[in-house]
Amino acid sequence: MDKLASLRAFVKVVELGSFSEAGRHLRLSRSAISKYVSELEQSLGVQLLNRTTRHASPNENGQMYFERALSILADIDAADQAVAHLQSTPRGLLRVNAPMSFGTLQLGPAIADFMEANPELQIHLVLSDEQVDPVQGGFDVTLRIADLESSSLIARKIVPIERVICASSSYLERHGIPTHPNALRNHAALTYGFLLTGNQWKLTGRDGDHWIQPSWLLCANNAEVLCDAAVKGRGVALLPTFIAGAALRAGKLRTVLDDYKAPPLTLYAIYPPTRHLAVKVRLFIDFLVARFSAGPEGKLNTV
Repeated sequence: MDKLASLRAFVKVVELGSFSEAGRHLRLSRSAISKYVSELEQSLGVQLLNRTTRHASPNENGQMYFERALSILADIDAADQAVAHLQSTPRGLLRVNAPMSFGTLQLGPAIADFMEANPELQIHLVLSDEQVDPVQGGFDVTLRIADLESSSLIARKIVPIERVICASSSYLERHGIPTHPNALRNHAALTYGFLLTGNQWKLTGRDGDHWIQPSWLLCANNAEVLCDAAVKGRGVALLPTFIAGAALRAGKLRTVLDDYKAPPLTLYAIYPPTRHLAVKVRLFIDFLVARFSAGPEGKLNTV
């Protein structure tokens, strides 16, 4: 027996005084309502209703049971509404993992604005350039800038991340300006060697694709370190525009090989698969999409 359905059927019969009217209200047949009430009476071992062909009314046992059933159903409805409200209002703890440079340069200000719009939400942000396991780490959302490998996790694309080849004027004056990707083999490279492509640079121009394995002097898992080294004239770097942008605008770095493009990386939001995505996760990811993908190229790709 479906006890909850039987309770609702019984209460509605008492309220409306009719099996047929209760059926119409609950969108069930008269026979279904009658079966629910009969099963309820059988389980209790007592009769609850006085019946005629057109009317039903509670007897003494039925009236007492009706009042208790009303209270029970009210509590259940209140619990349902409380959960629904929790699902519609972001609150509680949101655990986020993100790359170090993106976190300090871009995500920090964004999270501050997100917190202002969602004051009942606590955010635990962990910045790391290591490829942490989102599930084992207990993170609700993991942000990654990468070419993702296949995974059981769900990845939502937020915005492409453009990259440019750049160096300082002092370095280029000493070593010359490369005019073709092959020329990079004669330059000191500052590389981020933790992508799927390793230390290889892929550049595409009118003459096709070029895979370059530059001779590197510095390999780091943090692009801000590479940018600082490039500004100080230590070599040529392939950097995301959101990291190199400030130095380029200030004239501390210059782009080279502008006729060739490196394939963009992508900023992804990764989260475990779940049937009902928590509202705090959904709203946070929607916020990031709106913040960083605005405009035809996205806010992260301006130099």
